[in-house]
Amino acid sequence: MAQRVTAQANDMHQLKPMLDEMKSGTGRQAKQLSADAGYCSEDNLAELRRRRIRGYVATGRDRHGNAAAKGACRTGSGILRRAMATRLRLGGWVSRYRIRKRTVEPVFGQIKQARGFRQFLLRGVAAVGLEWSLVATAHNLLKLHAALPG
Repeated sequence: MAQRVTAQANDMHQLKPMLDEMKSGTGRQAKQLSADAGYCSEDNLAELRRRRIRGYVATGRDRHGNAAAKGACRTGSGILRRAMATRLRLGGWVSRYRIRKRTVEPVFGQIKQARGFRQFLLRGVAAVGLEWSLVATAHNLLKLHAALPG
């Protein structure tokens, strides 16, 4: 749906641009969103609420064997973060957030292992962004091709 490269150390400021890019690319606003703890902030959770997107954003690291990524958020704990931690906790082992482990995260492993993409060849954020766009497009096209009958 959307992808982007940034030189920022975390994803905290990338949620709104990604939502805009997703809407621009599909012509529709997302109804649900799952994101890791790097996107956890009161501002991002407020943006999801403003756009009426049902969010599943980890409020902390997901420890192996835990039902939900609901640990303490490194950047404090506001009302929206506490509500998100409750949503994740109540979802437990069947939480929408846990679907990320089967849908989103394997893509990075597939790109690294099956596609052999271990490092960027170009330099500079703009060039790396174009290179990543090409890698993501190739990955998606190969997945679509593999899904074709016959």
